[in-house]
Amino acid sequence: MAARAIEILLVEDSLGDARLVMEAMTGARLNNRLHHVMNGVEALAFMRQEGAYSTQPRPDIVLLDLNMPRMDGRAVLTQVRADPKLKAIPVIALTTSSAREDVEFCYGAGANAFISKPVDFDAFLNVIHQFENFWLSVVTLP
Repeated sequence: MAARAIEILLVEDSLGDARLVMEAMTGARLNNRLHHVMNGVEALAFMRQEGAYSTQPRPDIVLLDLNMPRMDGRAVLTQVRADPKLKAIPVIALTTSSAREDVEFCYGAGANAFISKPVDFDAFLNVIHQFENFWLSVVTLP
């Protein structure tokens, strides 16, 4: 019996960065389904399966950008960790920031990892493949 697909929620307002993640994961040999939303409000609705997202699956893992319109990733992370139904979902900050205060905030708020997006295309692909290898192959997700 084949294992069910791992449901990944990508919360990213940059269409270019979202496309890179999608392309990098398309070539993966892992059984995953990548869902994309553009901001924190949509991310919480997706995770809570509300409104337009009522039929979407609950994500197994979230890749979260920090700097977004409407609701930033910091607020999303804080709300996810405060919600008993969502707090067990692993949240990985995937952001252009490498600021010490962002790293400290994310880990303090309960992020499972903090990844700074490389500017170089090949380095970016390598980061996504390393994410896949660890989080989707090695780790047992809740």
